[in-house]
Amino acid sequence: MKISELRTAINESLRIQRGGAEPIQYVDVSNALTDIAARQNHVVFGRRGCGKTLLLHQSASKVDKSIATVYLNCEDFKNHSFPNVLIEILDALFAELHQHLPGWFGRKRRSREIIASIRKQLSELRTKADETEENVKETSEKSTSGLLKAGLVAPGVGSYKGQTESAEKAQLEKTYKVSDEKIRDLHLLLPQIKAQLREFFAISSTVKAVFLQVDDFYHLKRTDQPFVSDYLHRLCKDVPLYFKIATLRHASVLFTERSGQPTGAQERHDYQPINVDFTFNDFTRTETLNRKILYAFGNKVEMGASEIDSLFKGAGFQRLVMAGGGVPRDFLSLFLEVLQAVQDGGDGRIGKDDVRLLSKQNFERRIQELKQDSEGTDQYQLLKGIYVIRKFCLDKRTNAFCISEQLLQQQDQTRDLIYRLLDYRIIHSVSPALTHKSQPGTFHAFVVDIGCYAHMRTLDGKFSEVDISEIDAKDRLRSAPALTEESFSSLWSTAPDNPEAELLDENVGIGNPQVQ
Repeated sequence: MKISELRTAINESLRIQRGGAEPIQYVDVSNALTDIAARQNHVVFGRRGCGKTLLLHQSASKVDKSIATVYLNCEDFKNHSFPNVLIEILDALFAELHQHLPGWFGRKRRSREIIASIRKQLSELRTKADETEENVKETSEKSTSGLLKAGLVAPGVGSYKGQTESAEKAQLEKTYKVSDEKIRDLHLLLPQIKAQLREFFAISSTVKAVFLQVDDFYHLKRTDQPFVSDYLHRLCKDVPLYFKIATLRHASVLFTERSGQPTGAQERHDYQPINVDFTFNDFTRTETLNRKILYAFGNKVEMGASEIDSLFKGAGFQRLVMAGGGVPRDFLSLFLEVLQAVQDGGDGRIGKDDVRLLSKQNFERRIQELKQDSEGTDQYQLLKGIYVIRKFCLDKRTNAFCISEQLLQQQDQTRDLIYRLLDYRIIHSVSPALTHKSQPGTFHAFVVDIGCYAHMRTLDGKFSEVDISEIDAKDRLRSAPALTEESFSSLWSTAPDNPEAELLDENVGIGNPQVQ
């Protein structure tokens, strides 16, 4: 009975959302909950499933009564054009304020008038932006057609010719210029909005500050993100508004420079970062966090720590943490699946092999999440990158690989690819600044997700797995094969046109491993 209640409690809390079940308390081991409750701009960084949304929701109950919180999820604005997306975010903010006027600010007629005035102006700008967007779309289509005729851009996702990169840069700069024209009216409106907000707070008898929680910021288009963060930062400056953005670090562009002019919000200057991620750089710490979270769910259904521990055998718990990439939501989701499997056809306890057999499904889900979050060519490049790294590891018959820190510093595209695959839990950081046993310089050591290879036979010494939960893991990583620029380029050039099909096809032998 208790196990059924445990499953229900975890199921209802895997996704934190309004109207859902009461979640467990945020397990805070780094003062994140205390920090985010401060009157300061913050950006919360963490991979999918690390508890960013839970942190935002729980912080609302920790703040002083003079502070109100407004929660917005950028997934609601996914694929919306700019500057409409910014107008919609602003309107959603003021719609929330309007909804809570009596409880937060009292029944003051002037407060209602201020909110109504701001929303009216935003509505007018939205209509104007729609009209501009039609002209921009037409111009863009003509421009793309011209590039195709000129042979600068080949049709189809992932097809490129020599001049593609420079053509894309030209198109990006054109996008920025168009955005400049479209957002000019919003810039002109900003001082007026801030003046109205100051008056709004001045006449408020209870709420003296508002925290604007902007969740899943990475869902916005990357080219639009610095414009949105720039406007939010300027909106909050010298006004009792504070933004609390939650996002994936390497899928977000919060700050950029154009012609020497800064655009966006700059880390530690305009906001303070809060990192809620737990990686395999310190496996013991990450394992402890996941154990505490599972204990918290157990406590919710009156299961003690010893009862939770009794659900595992051998290295089952450690392997489950590895399969989850250290991410609590992945860990809990996989726990439910494996627990069901061992109850249906085993002794009811989770062991290492039980996790191995189901880890590939978890890997496939991560690919689907990546596809949902990324766009067009960007998506193709990420999938191709997964194929290249997995093939390298399987050809070398190991789950671990190293990349030179110098290569990561000098090659922007390679670094961006690696870090974004970290965000999507496809590969995992294990040890930065590592000294290699046979290569000069310093290296960053990684392991591929066990879903890349766990369904394949590892018998007869055909695959050497570095178990990062073991004491000698760091030493073994110093002998891991180095993924060089040359080997990366070679594998990239020979990758298939449809890398996703290769990744998901269990019958495709890469490096000739035997498939189970």
